[in-house]
Amino acid sequence: MQRLAIFMAALWWGGITGVSFMAVPTLFAKLGSPAVAGPVAAQLFSFQCYAGLVIGIGLLMLLRQERALAHFRAADATAENAGSDVDRMQRSLGTMGFVLLGMLLALVQEFGVAQKIVTARASGGDLRFWHGLGSVLVLAQWLCGGAVLWRLSRRAPA
Repeated sequence: MQRLAIFMAALWWGGITGVSFMAVPTLFAKLGSPAVAGPVAAQLFSFQCYAGLVIGIGLLMLLRQERALAHFRAADATAENAGSDVDRMQRSLGTMGFVLLGMLLALVQEFGVAQKIVTARASGGDLRFWHGLGSVLVLAQWLCGGAVLWRLSRRAPA
């Protein structure tokens, strides 16, 4: 279960890294025209959003299961051993918070900011502002994914 969660977190963080920091900049550098590269980049970001949501749901299910197991172990354990299970439950809850925040950021980007970028491009609106906000949201998602991966890959105390 732990390995699957780490694998999923690595896919999420790596997907954001690959799309946002390598594929999209390469599109704009090689295609030459923002009018050509922009729609392709928008499709990549949309795919990234939905992939992140699916992975996030899977991570939440795994973390919930891990938290429940730790809860049952803590209830059955002696007072000496219950502390590590309580710590494990708290860590799972904190990690779930990062997953939920990353998912929320993806939804805001996809259904709020992405639409404003398209509208601003067509109507002459403040494209620079919306593009900057979208970049901040992607960076925040990347940080959330990295935090989840970091927390999941932490060695359990002996």
